[in-house]
Parts: sequence; structure tokens; C-alpha cells
Amino acid sequence: MSKPVRPRRSVLYMPGSNARALDKARNLPADGYILDLEDAVAPDSKEIARQQVCDAVKAGGFGQREIIIRVNALSTKWGYDDIAAASKSGANALLLPKVESADAIRHMEAIMRANDAPETMTIWAMMETPRSVLESQRIAESTPRMECLVMGTSDLAKELDCAHTHERLPFLASLGLCLLAARAAGLSILDGVYLDLNDEAGFEFACRQGQEFGFDGKTLIHPKQVAPCNRVFTPKSTDVEWSRRIIEAHTAAAARGEGVAVVEGKLIENLHVESARRLVTLADAIAALDAANAAV
Repeated sequence: MSKPVRPRRSVLYMPGSNARALDKARNLPADGYILDLEDAVAPDSKEIARQQVCDAVKAGGFGQREIIIRVNALSTKWGYDDIAAASKSGANALLLPKVESADAIRHMEAIMRANDAPETMTIWAMMETPRSVLESQRIAESTPRMECLVMGTSDLAKELDCAHTHERLPFLASLGLCLLAARAAGLSILDGVYLDLNDEAGFEFACRQGQEFGFDGKTLIHPKQVAPCNRVFTPKSTDVEWSRRIIEAHTAAAARGEGVAVVEGKLIENLHVESARRLVTLADAIAALDAANAAV
């Protein structure tokens, strides 16, 4: 059974130790939030951040936006307690950093089960080291709870000792391998962050490049990045209209007992219709999400 389409154009990191930022998140147009207990939180604020994040999620008010809690790695002294608390928070998913094996995901899942995480709570995995990338297929297939791979390109650049370039050529092998792993397992996958908040043209290029690669969306570090990111990852109205036309034409052809249709001189086969249906379903899901969040 295929999973329902969920828009993940823009997923914004929010520091768990910043109560004001958590409150502001209820009114931003992002498709989802990663409430961060890891990199964005100083060691002496970890416990406070954990409590604030869990309380904020339980309080609700985020509309239909997807809520993900990024816990600390299991190798740290905070990891277990983060997972245990977050399992009871009502979040949609937990995001595990520094994932380098399928066993790490299964360990996390065992902790979630021991702490009564609902079956609907999924697992996301950060892909941010060379071993993460090389193990991406096993990680993606580790458990039915796996839902999404998240590229951690900042940490990956450090580990690879490579440069952040405009075209991101040093990352192409890593991005491609993780994309293959995600799609083979039927998962979503999100592109990494863009660090220069003043480079609007560079950010838009990165969004468009990620969309062309096949990413479902992009992780973000500032609210100002949400609107342009949404714009790039939202299907164009002309593409949606074309998709509806070829679905209609192919349906009519099938009713006549024909396997193909011709629209404006272009041969339409079943594979084109499958892609068209995915695009129309995504566009409809985005429209429904935006309408629901605007009404909150």
C-alpha cells in the first residue's frame, strides 16, 4: 500500500531552547518543523530544551504542519532520555542524528516502543557522514517506521573535507546515493541547509537544483527562507494543468480499449500518467495544507 502524499517543501529547524521561536513557529508557512535538541542547543540547556519542546508539541497549535523532534545521538548522555520523552510528546516523527547503521535506527525504535510511542510516529535519519551515505540503503530499509532521509550537508562537508561550491559538485555522489536509497525504499528525502542568509540568488539556485535532483523539499535555518523554498518546490500551475489533461486523455483512451493517447502531438503512455498523478496529488495536498494552516 502506497503512503499518502505529504508536502515537505520547507522543513525549518527551530532551536528547542528558544521558547519564543517555538511559539512563532505556529504562524509560519513552513510545511514542517524540526524542533532541535541537538546542534542548536548548548550542553547546559539540553534538559530545559527537551522539556520546552515536548510541552510545546503537547500544547499544539501548529495546524497541519508536520512536527519532528531531532533528538541527541544515542552515543551522548542525552540521547536515551530525549527519545523516551519525545516518544510521548505527540510529534509526528523523531529525527536521529549521526546515523551510520541500520542497527542505530532499530535501537532507537526499541526505545520508542519501550516508551509507548504510537505506531504512527515515524523515524527520520540524518545522513551526514561518509558512513551514513555508504550505509544509506540499509538505513532506509531498516524498519517500516522509516519515513525520511535528511541530508546533513554541513557535517558531511566537514567529514569529506570538501568545499561548499555554487554547483555543489563535491556533494553530487553523496546526494545521488542517498536519493537512490530513499526512492528504492519508498521514502521521502530532504536536501540540506543553505548557510548564507544574505545570498538570496544562491539560495534559490540551491532550491531549484534540489528540486531538479528529485528531493521532496529542503531543510531551512531561517524563516525568511520558507517562502522562496515553497515557491520552487510547489508544482507549477501549467504543469498541474498539463498533468490533468493527460490523465483525462489516457482515461478516455483506456475506456476505448486503447493503451496510449495523444495530446498535442505527444504520445502519452502509462508511465507518463503515473508521474502526472503523483504531481496532481502533491499539488492537491499542498493546496489543502496551505488552506488548513491559513485557517488556524
